[in-house]
Amino acid sequence: MPIHSDGSALQFVQTSFGDKQASKLDSIQTLWSGYGEIARYFVPSLEQSLIVKLVQPPSQMNHPRAWNGERSHQRKLDSYLNESIFYQHYSQQTDHYCRTPSCYFSSTNASTKLIANECTTSALIMEDLDQAGFGKRCEYADLKTVKLGLRWLAYFHAKFLNQALDDVWPIGTYWHLATRPDEFASMPDSPLKQNAHAIDEALNSAQFRTLLHGDAKLANFCFSEDMDDLAAVDFQYVGRGVGIKDVMYFIGSCLGDEALTLHADALLDDYFCLLKKAIEHYYIEDNTQMQGRPTVDFSALEREWRGLIPFAWADFERFLVGWATEHYKLNSYMKTQTLLAISKC
Repeated sequence: MPIHSDGSALQFVQTSFGDKQASKLDSIQTLWSGYGEIARYFVPSLEQSLIVKLVQPPSQMNHPRAWNGERSHQRKLDSYLNESIFYQHYSQQTDHYCRTPSCYFSSTNASTKLIANECTTSALIMEDLDQAGFGKRCEYADLKTVKLGLRWLAYFHAKFLNQALDDVWPIGTYWHLATRPDEFASMPDSPLKQNAHAIDEALNSAQFRTLLHGDAKLANFCFSEDMDDLAAVDFQYVGRGVGIKDVMYFIGSCLGDEALTLHADALLDDYFCLLKKAIEHYYIEDNTQMQGRPTVDFSALEREWRGLIPFAWADFERFLVGWATEHYKLNSYMKTQTLLAISKC
């Protein structure tokens, strides 16, 4: 990162809250490929800590897998803008069923453009979820934890079902075909490559679409100490799509080959039960939030999304084959689902 990044972020925090005593507590992590930093700051006037996500692309790109081209660079920059749009226009709609951090300021908003630094492309100041009671992280998930994540996804998908979602990416996730021509070109010829566009079209032309988290892996969830609640972070890749893409990606980030074979079907049943309950909650119990939006034929939705489950797995396999052929997620369960999708093309 540029050596002046700490000063830029600190100035951003101090100016945003009018508190010259605000200070940096610690660095949490570097952004992917060295594109910036997430750090924790303390603001005495608020008597609380805050999280700052500062995007400052390096002068020399250093992708872990050597995908350093201009297209990759622009996709990253677009994703940070996309995340800012989510926080400005959509995160306020989430609730305790699909908890996200509150966003206090964004430098992409003209009224709060406080960083005068050509190296800085965007900055977010967000709620510190650790301080809010979500301080636990999980590297491995048991089935209870997986179901907790599915609950979050079900309510998030239900909350944004039937919305126009005009501002964020028209297609959510970081791996969809239109944004990955280089990885597609690197794939060897195969039935998957031959049917990749048909698989992509099947997913993108679905009748029922919602807002996808887009990178719903286990590492992007923060858990309460008792592991009974959770919140999600990292919304760079939000966009429209079928909820099952998030579900596929999430359970694939939690479970290996054998566990997927044993539990995937039951977990999908759990997700659809939770989704039905969430839709009933938002559309019936809390219908003031849904005024002007059409009712949902849940049976039709479930039928469509269940039919697209193999396509979601195949779509992600297409990305992995082109991006990292040795990736650990390329397992036999995924390959079986991919063959099923190809047979339906």
